[in-house]
Amino acid sequence: RRALIVVGVQIDFCPGGVLGAAGAEKIIPVINGYIEAFSEKQMHIFITRDWHPSDTKHFNAFGGAWHPHCIMNTKGAQFHPDLFIPRNSIILSKGMDPDLDSYSAFNALDINNRDLYSLLKDYLIDEIYICGIATDYCVRYSVLDALKFGLAVKLLGDAIRGLDVKAGDSEKALEEMIQEGAEFCEFDDVKAYLS
Repeated sequence: RRALIVVGVQIDFCPGGVLGAAGAEKIIPVINGYIEAFSEKQMHIFITRDWHPSDTKHFNAFGGAWHPHCIMNTKGAQFHPDLFIPRNSIILSKGMDPDLDSYSAFNALDINNRDLYSLLKDYLIDEIYICGIATDYCVRYSVLDALKFGLAVKLLGDAIRGLDVKAGDSEKALEEMIQEGAEFCEFDDVKAYLS
């Protein structure tokens, strides 16, 4: 069984946001295409978001690496307005614990405090298709965790963007994910898989 996981398509991670990934707005129509394709097949769609408290060791004011971003109930934490969110999609939040960075979607919880892996097991999902922001952080950690859990992973290469804090970070992350066992694919491949 297959599921789509959309990671971090939030205002703060898109151009104009605090940690905007260059070109992130260009992948949103592609992500919407994947969401529609999975919706048509009545497959599960999980959408994750960073949902930080204002005081967290994730932020540089408290010893972390990042400018404050995606703070709970702020505009920057909202999903990008162009992202299509079907009513039956499952929203998961991560980064609420002020002592943890929580990059991975597998650290995210749904409205009932159930983690992503528990939900995937409940729905008997063993293959995930993953896209979103950022290639070199949340997407990377999510893919590597999925592989550790023994899931088959399809990395949607036309629907990811990286922060590239250091030049080449996204390229290195991409190579690592593929080396560890993720399969790189794009929209036409996925349409063929789902047909």
